[in-house]
Amino acid sequence: MDGKFTFFFMSEKQEIPQTETTRRRFVKTAGTAAAAGAAIGFPSVTFGAPNDKKLKIGVVGTGGRGGGAMLNALAADDNLELWSMGDLYLTEAEKKLEMVRKSPIAKDKLAGDLNSRVFSGIDSYKKVIDSGVDVILLTTPPGFRPTHFKAAVDAGIHCFVEKPCATDIAGVKDFLATSKIAAEKGLSVLCGFCYRYSEQGRALFERIHAGDIGEIKSVHSIYHAGPVKAMPDPESRPDGMSDTEWQISNWYNFTWLSGDGIVEQGCHNVDRVAWAFQDANPVAAFGTGGRTRPNNQGEIYDHFSITYEYANDAHAHVEWRQYLDSYNFTGDTYYGTKGIAKFGTSSAEIIGEKYGPGGLLVWQGIRGGAREITRVGAATFSLKADGQEGTAHHTYRIEVEPSASGNGPRLVREQPPVSIEHDVRQRLRHGIARPPRTRRS
Repeated sequence: MDGKFTFFFMSEKQEIPQTETTRRRFVKTAGTAAAAGAAIGFPSVTFGAPNDKKLKIGVVGTGGRGGGAMLNALAADDNLELWSMGDLYLTEAEKKLEMVRKSPIAKDKLAGDLNSRVFSGIDSYKKVIDSGVDVILLTTPPGFRPTHFKAAVDAGIHCFVEKPCATDIAGVKDFLATSKIAAEKGLSVLCGFCYRYSEQGRALFERIHAGDIGEIKSVHSIYHAGPVKAMPDPESRPDGMSDTEWQISNWYNFTWLSGDGIVEQGCHNVDRVAWAFQDANPVAAFGTGGRTRPNNQGEIYDHFSITYEYANDAHAHVEWRQYLDSYNFTGDTYYGTKGIAKFGTSSAEIIGEKYGPGGLLVWQGIRGGAREITRVGAATFSLKADGQEGTAHHTYRIEVEPSASGNGPRLVREQPPVSIEHDVRQRLRHGIARPPRTRRS
């Protein structure tokens, strides 16, 4: 059988629903839509019903995130093309275009006359919008996001807007107002809160919302990292460069352009906290922040600590900092009345009932590839392989007892369809469709 097998570990009662997507609609939202890209990438905006017309992709802001967004978008589907590009600097746009030309997944998805639509200047976003694109990727420094978003929505263009959506209250209000217009026009808007599309995150928060850890009483969310774009020495500033251009060139270090680190980077933590509370607004927030190490002429802080108060006296504590040569970690711990949930950038788990050492690990998930779920507390777990051969769909399933009388795993039940039984067993025996390993505590 020439089928592709994907393996899932699960308890008999823990089936995970799959999300269906249509070709011309990736997410419809009336507000600052959550999440970018399955497995931390751009979502498949074109998956589903066939359509002969190629989607034309435009990008505004071709820096680090813009280059990545282009590759993510072009990997999403075969029936699309990179149509236009815009950046403050022509050299930056041309450099990223050469990067895309060298990419195996993107090089054949460039419009033949793309070179004629590589724009530069502070108004390059207008030229990309006017070039006839279907979807636009807005990946400039976030201080420009509300302006660029409104221009794209006014033109009737579907938008991917990288997080954050704005850097101050006025910008947030503008963005929300434009979002309502986008909804009225039936436009698709997706924001770059990528963890909402992480496999382990979706599985974990589904269980949190289902009550697996009871009522959330406390959250500790951490983003400890090193500096992202340290401010250079003022002596390195080119002669004749204006203050505005100098700040845009070092945008991370100026609050009007980045919103500071808690907004530009720590917003991921705040978004996951909001996700845990099913997007209910906190009733209050308070915190502290400051800077402990010099940053030349930059004005941003290097640490924040904020507490969000929710109804029923629940508290979420968010810590963000960027220090050189320090311990780094990104992740959350959710304390509920019935257990603890932990989220990491590549893993997730739930510890049931008993806190701390000796608590029972009842579920784990991993990022990327096949979704892997382990219910250590269950007497048995099942392994399912889904295969496709032409239009025929096949399923092979076994049930395993993790530890039978201390002698290791024992096969309890095997249910392959008769027509593929021999072939599947041969594939499993020779490692062609070998299941991933599970972690146990």
